[in-house]
Amino acid sequence: MIERGRSRGRAEAWRPWIAAGRRPALAWPHGLTDFVRRAAQRVREWAAVESAPGRLVPWLAIGFGSGTIIYFAVEREPALSAAALVLAATVAAAILCRRRPFAFPACVGVAAVAAGFATGAIKREIIAHPVLSAAAWNVELAGFVEVREERERSDRVVVRLERMSGPRLSEHLERVRVSVRKGTAPAVGSFVEFKARLSPPLEPLRPGGYDFARDMYFQRIGASGFVLGSIRTVEAPHAPGLRLRFSMLVDGTREAIDKRIRTILPGDNGAIASALITGKRDTISTPVNEAMYVSGLAHVLSISGYHMAVVAGIMFFTLRALFALMPAFGNRHPIKKCVTAVEMSWVFRLLLPNCYQSPPFQGRSHRCINGRGSVLLH
Repeated sequence: MIERGRSRGRAEAWRPWIAAGRRPALAWPHGLTDFVRRAAQRVREWAAVESAPGRLVPWLAIGFGSGTIIYFAVEREPALSAAALVLAATVAAAILCRRRPFAFPACVGVAAVAAGFATGAIKREIIAHPVLSAAAWNVELAGFVEVREERERSDRVVVRLERMSGPRLSEHLERVRVSVRKGTAPAVGSFVEFKARLSPPLEPLRPGGYDFARDMYFQRIGASGFVLGSIRTVEAPHAPGLRLRFSMLVDGTREAIDKRIRTILPGDNGAIASALITGKRDTISTPVNEAMYVSGLAHVLSISGYHMAVVAGIMFFTLRALFALMPAFGNRHPIKKCVTAVEMSWVFRLLLPNCYQSPPFQGRSHRCINGRGSVLLH
């Protein structure tokens, strides 16, 4: 209504409760029911569009990661059988609901969470091994050499133990890492006997510092130390396994590549080239090492996932450009798939001398996953 007693009028909405004499406790706005109905219909349409084939696939990685977070958040270590049972139940539910448009994505998401949780439990079961709890002297050890590392002042070997004896030892370790005198490290695959002083894995030296114990645990190494006296190579009680034979092949390949490079390129040039290809940095002179560390370029000498990505990217674009220059071949064959297959094979050959190192292995694995994805989506 409009008030006429003033110079300027003011319009107001009509209030129906004036005639009734009292105001209602709650007034339901006109048209709200229709608005809610239309909003619900629009949300259902959006959900149908977002759940179209392929739209929800990226959320599987988020669900998997959420399951891993839940695994680390629980107070007690879950039983492997329970985690596997939950995963099997969620996968079975997803299979049963595969014809339901809304229940199927929900069940698959829950199955992804269960898969992340079960993966943590399975990984823990795989790498579980005994760890030395206290330092031990004059421990008699015998086993196969799995890894040999040549360093500036001493060599280091990782031994898979077959026998272990010593005073006050309550754990039977699987693998140990010991230091030996420079130039005395036996070849990979040798069966050796020696006495050593063993220490538990080193804890972080400061809060938030590098955790040596964690790194060694995931390498399945239960103790570290140094050899007392000489290390003897004796006849093995049995033939080495397939994994050790593969390690012998890799170490022989690294040695051959290293000798070939240093024969062609003597001095620090050959040493740096060998470090970039084989990961062997023991022949780099001390002044060059110090200069690299002072200048902040020491990380360039290590084989990392970044090197794998750079090599793979250069090979991919170069080969694809070459195939594009051949129309007779490019118009009849999927050149992207061909280039990806060739690139992955060459990256594997580059990784072979350094497959014992975690960063290049992870870089190559990520590149293979990306390559397979590009092939499947092409």
